[in-house]
Amino acid sequence: MSGRDRWVLPRGTASDREWDVAVTARRPDWHHTGLRVTTLAPGQTRTLPGSDWEHIVVPLSGGVHVTAVTADGHRDTAPLAGRTSVFAGPTDTAYVPAGARITVRATAGRARVAVAGALVSGGPDVSARDRPRFRHLAAAEVPVERRGAGSASRTVRNFGTPGTLDADSIIACEVITPAGNWSSWPPHKHDTERPGEETALEEIYYFETRSTDARGTDPVGYQRVYASDDDRPIDVCAQVRSGDVVLVPHGWHGPSAAAPDADLYYLNVMAGPGPERAWLICDDPAHAWVRDTWPDLPFDERLIPSAANPTAPGGTG
Repeated sequence: MSGRDRWVLPRGTASDREWDVAVTARRPDWHHTGLRVTTLAPGQTRTLPGSDWEHIVVPLSGGVHVTAVTADGHRDTAPLAGRTSVFAGPTDTAYVPAGARITVRATAGRARVAVAGALVSGGPDVSARDRPRFRHLAAAEVPVERRGAGSASRTVRNFGTPGTLDADSIIACEVITPAGNWSSWPPHKHDTERPGEETALEEIYYFETRSTDARGTDPVGYQRVYASDDDRPIDVCAQVRSGDVVLVPHGWHGPSAAAPDADLYYLNVMAGPGPERAWLICDDPAHAWVRDTWPDLPFDERLIPSAANPTAPGGTG
């Protein structure tokens, strides 16, 4: 299978007991990245055991309290204030290094939370002294990047990228695409290790959508993934809604298109087998020229909250 049945996980099809979404390495042909999403009533908890996976706790709506306990009993805690929704602006997050047991508890009200994960290099043989440390990253510390221009305008919240977070393997960010715009454009790939040019990274897209139509019509987006070589076929063109997941094991991916009546959000989680934690990509040559048009186009300012810490246009996603 090269298409929808293998790599597209509609809401409810990847659940596991307490988790609404549970993408793990138990999935066939999936090795380096993971994502769990759950909904918590006030005071309710979820726990993940310590393992050779590192994690980032990302409140999607509501606030949570995070506790991380290492094998030797060291405890770190972080109250995450969260936000009203993914479209309200950046959130504070908690990075938990490999080996620590994680408990997430909803605080004042109902909460929806994502726990992104990555298999770390060296596994359990790496000393805890060599691991990155637990970190509570405040929302105000999250760089918000203005990426693209014109109908390819989108904003990227870089809370888990190498320039912001010290981690072993995981790379994570959020992308907000206003209604009618395209992101992950031009199409690009990161499926081959080429030192200094490209890194091999699996990628998870977790989507949420929001209607901009007062009549409350069905808010949808679209995601495209296609083969970058003949030896690894993949062909995905998926309609996506809140709670859906698309997996990118390899290949060109993009656009992530927001319908004209719906804003589009996605959480990206990336990691790979290579020795370098870097987000190095290669554009599809058929569409790479699009970047040259951006300096002559205005940036679409929709969905940029006033509290954002904007950086210059560029990059991918």
